[in-house]
Amino acid sequence: MKALLKNARIQKGIRTRELAQRIGIDQALISKFESGQRIPTKEQVSKLAHELGISHDELHVLWLKEKILGEVGSDYLAVKALQLVQEEIANYQRLPAIQLSKSLKKLLAEIDALKAKLDQMREFDSFRIAQALELEYTYESNRIEGNTLTLRETDLVINEGLTIAGKSMREHLEAINHKDAIDYVKDLVVRRIPITEREVLTIHNLILRSIHPEHAGVYRNVQVMIKGSQHLPPQPFIVPKQMETYFEWYTANKNRLHPVVLAAEMHERLVTIHPFIDGNGRTSRLIMNMILLNHGYVIANIKGDNATLIQYYEALESVQLSKNKEAFHLLVALVEKECLERYLSILM
Repeated sequence: MKALLKNARIQKGIRTRELAQRIGIDQALISKFESGQRIPTKEQVSKLAHELGISHDELHVLWLKEKILGEVGSDYLAVKALQLVQEEIANYQRLPAIQLSKSLKKLLAEIDALKAKLDQMREFDSFRIAQALELEYTYESNRIEGNTLTLRETDLVINEGLTIAGKSMREHLEAINHKDAIDYVKDLVVRRIPITEREVLTIHNLILRSIHPEHAGVYRNVQVMIKGSQHLPPQPFIVPKQMETYFEWYTANKNRLHPVVLAAEMHERLVTIHPFIDGNGRTSRLIMNMILLNHGYVIANIKGDNATLIQYYEALESVQLSKNKEAFHLLVALVEKECLERYLSILM
């Protein structure tokens, strides 16, 4: 891989400093990639392939080879382990692919173009911008679930520690808890912690603690119905097995799907299982956004106004009742595109 990168850069007549600027990394990293001292991240591989005119698949294969050799190459049982891995990968590749419409593919390409612009402007990012947008996300995610705090009131509760006259204690706790859950998700992203059962249960625990502490971070043991929906969630004794399948599906598909589609799928699949007594929607949206943040996208903030709510619930029910995923994928992608456009407009 190191020779391919160096030769392609020289043939293009690009200096290491120029290439580093295009990708948004330090110049020293380019030299380390070309000498084999460092391996680029998956995201950097995509950018290098684009800037140097290298086949993405060719560079990705070499990158995977380097990653594998770095992890297990010197272990005497590496060959046996790799044989098992090969069998697992073959099983993953036999899984049915999720079909994407032309309109969704076009939208995903537009999203990635916006993200590429954002990557070049990361230096203008700031804590204050993130804080303001996360506050809006807490406000909207709670509004979807019926919380009546305004955006300003949500700010006063979270950042000033004030109580709002006429608002319930639960509404105050929902705002505080959601902020803590966002902070936890961001910490997981920074530490590159993958999504597992432990993380999902912890996120749910943060959402519901002090509200229903006996149900916080615990799968439900009773049957539930979703108000206003024809979808009937599975019986409680099935939930643990369905959640096991949920995490298996994620492991099998996390590197196969576009991150926006993966995020939408993980949201929909979790809220369809409805594994908790309460807090399913907020937890599902946080998992969705953890995936987006993991891949360098911005928080997709689904609004809580009536028009968006109807569209959101109808798109979810379309999946749950007729297995038609198109509407929900498009909804999440459109929200992500709008949020990227807004983020860029703030930075410019």
